[in-house]
Amino acid sequence: MKTALLIVDMQQYFSGMAKKATPNIKALREYFSETSRPTIYTQHGHPDEDFVRPYRNQLVRRWGVAGSIHKGSPEWELIPWVKKSVGTSEVMAKNTYDAFVNTDLAALLEKNEVGRLVICGVMTDCCCETTARSAFNRGWETWLVGDACASVDEEQHQRSLDDFVFGYGPLWTTEEAIKALRSEGST
Repeated sequence: MKTALLIVDMQQYFSGMAKKATPNIKALREYFSETSRPTIYTQHGHPDEDFVRPYRNQLVRRWGVAGSIHKGSPEWELIPWVKKSVGTSEVMAKNTYDAFVNTDLAALLEKNEVGRLVICGVMTDCCCETTARSAFNRGWETWLVGDACASVDEEQHQRSLDDFVFGYGPLWTTEEAIKALRSEGST
C-alpha cells in the first residue's frame, strides 16, 4: 500500500511545544525520504479576509484575532529545519484544524494513489487528530504517531491519542511505524 507522511503545522508559532516531538518527526521524514515515499506538509494561517468582521472563520472566532496565526507573519513561517526539508514536497495551506477542508489534500492523495497516511506534528488534539479522523472518514488507512505529535501539555496530548485509537486507527511510536513500514517493503 502506498504510504505518505503528513507533517502537520511545524511552524514558528508552535515551535516551543514541538521540541519534544521534533527528533521523531525528523526520523520519520528521513525514513520517508530514504525510501522515496511522499511527504506532505501543512501550514496553518489566516489570510487577511479571515480577520474582517463579522468573522466567518470559526478559529478566528474561537481564538480571536490576536490568538490566530496571520498568514505571512513570523509565527506562520515553517520551523527552519522543516523549511529546509520541504524541497519539492507539497505544502498545503490551511486555515482550519482539518487539513482536508478548503485544500487539495484529498485530490493530491488520490492522484498519487496513496492508501495510507502517517500523521505527525502539532497540535495533537487539534490539527493532527482532526485531520487523522477526517482521513479515516474519507477512506484512508490512518496511522497517528504519538511520540511524533505534541500539544500544550502531556495530559491533553494523551487524551487525544486515546480518543483516536479508540475509534479510528492504530497509534504507533516512531520506531514501531518505521519497523512496520520496513516489513512491508518499498511502497
